[in-house]
Amino acid sequence: MTDAPPASTLRTSVVAVSSNKGGVGKTTLAANLAVYLRALREDLPVLAVSLDDQMTLDRMFALARPGPSEGNLKHGWAERDLSRVIQLGQYGVHFVPSPPDVTLLKARAENPVALRRILQRTAWPGIVLLDTKSDLEFLTLNAYHAADRILIPVADWASMEEAGKTFRILERSRLGVERAHIVFTLVDRRTRASRGGITLFQSVLEEVRSRGWPYYKTYLSRSPRVEALNSDSGRPLSILHHARGTAPHSQMRELASEVIRDLRLPPPPAAPREDEPAVLWGRKSPSSTHPAGPSGASDGSGQVVDIFRKR
Repeated sequence: MTDAPPASTLRTSVVAVSSNKGGVGKTTLAANLAVYLRALREDLPVLAVSLDDQMTLDRMFALARPGPSEGNLKHGWAERDLSRVIQLGQYGVHFVPSPPDVTLLKARAENPVALRRILQRTAWPGIVLLDTKSDLEFLTLNAYHAADRILIPVADWASMEEAGKTFRILERSRLGVERAHIVFTLVDRRTRASRGGITLFQSVLEEVRSRGWPYYKTYLSRSPRVEALNSDSGRPLSILHHARGTAPHSQMRELASEVIRDLRLPPPPAAPREDEPAVLWGRKSPSSTHPAGPSGASDGSGQVVDIFRKR
């Protein structure tokens, strides 16, 4: 293992980020959640694993171009242990290099519990974050069986309907629908729904509630500045370090804290430590305020619970 984290008595906690619909911010959520979890809990090693071959996590976290002899997820899967192929990356996040093609990997993933057994053998002393491909094929099903929690990004009505497929899979496989939680992404509270005089966000939220699906209270707002972080250069940039003053900057911290509580891990500090760069958390940002939303609360609050206070 390259630059292995210190030994820990903590059990491995596995979080999968999954959506059967593209364009909902799935990989942005996965990558930035890894960064925020690591920043909030420096004592808790974070390992990011992509089950896709788009190489987004590699471009974000890799410190150097991979050498010809370096292994990737395909090699770790064949060895039934990821330890040899784990690398330390940017922002203190460990990652497993992605294979250039997942076709052969899918052929090895017909057993839905294969990844769970691999992670048990790897015995990572912290959080493993799985970024799935935008499908419901063998690798994604492996992630479902391995995960303690599945985060499903929902940005609109279509992605909500696709989320229903995941809940049906969890019900049929007896994994339990409570294993999955909706995360509302790309939220624009100004966009009106076609019915009822409410916003699109409120419409989708009401439907999620009516179906009884679990969801996180913290939502992630749409932000052109954040979207540019993935397209301005060859290396995607983190929201934490490069989008101060935006709503998602504070919302991602709230979401990461919510995930930590949900996994029943020890909570992060209530406030940044004195030796932390205060600007990372917005305490010294000249543009850390946001215009009030329809409820009268700041759009940076990110709390779903507040949105129905005024209708």
